[in-house]
Amino acid sequence: MTDPNAGGETELLRKIRAGDEEAFIRLYRERQASIYRFALQMSGSPSLAEDVTQEVFLTLMREARKFDPRRGPLAAYLYGIARNLVADHLRQTRWESGLAQGDEEGEGWARLKASGDPLADMTRREAGEALRQAILVLPRHYREVVVLCELHEMDCARAAKILGCAVGTVRSRLCRARGLLAKRLGAQEKELAGEGVQDLKATRWAL
Repeated sequence: MTDPNAGGETELLRKIRAGDEEAFIRLYRERQASIYRFALQMSGSPSLAEDVTQEVFLTLMREARKFDPRRGPLAAYLYGIARNLVADHLRQTRWESGLAQGDEEGEGWARLKASGDPLADMTRREAGEALRQAILVLPRHYREVVVLCELHEMDCARAAKILGCAVGTVRSRLCRARGLLAKRLGAQEKELAGEGVQDLKATRWAL
């Protein structure tokens, strides 16, 4: 997917480098929402997503001259900063080590369901929430391609620039991630169906 804002953003960046505050505000308004959504979808934490979004644009303000348009569009540069910030935070928390990193066999998924998170428990039966949770517990390298290619509708070439890997690697990871999501969502569906049977039995005894 070609970025329709690429040309205009190059001019905005030139003005930002020259100290134009209005240009910075305009760019922030155009890109803030997508960077926030990316950080939220990668971490599951609104507060972390807010912090990451703020830091992305502060970094841009401080280091605008480091951006090289020959290496890719500005949007990819911003996503790349956000990706690194989220990864740094997750590496410092038990979330990444306990739930996602290297977990392909469902151990993290089981821990998440037993985590006692009241918000997750409340909305677990909703399909959209189930998918969100399933994405959150994917290993990070799979989560990244799902968020970028599926949720942000990027093509594999653009995602590869952000992730710093080959297009073929993105395609391979995306295929594997889809398989993991299907497996986990299918397992959850069966579990919920079983819970429904138990609830029905309990209701009958109560009557």
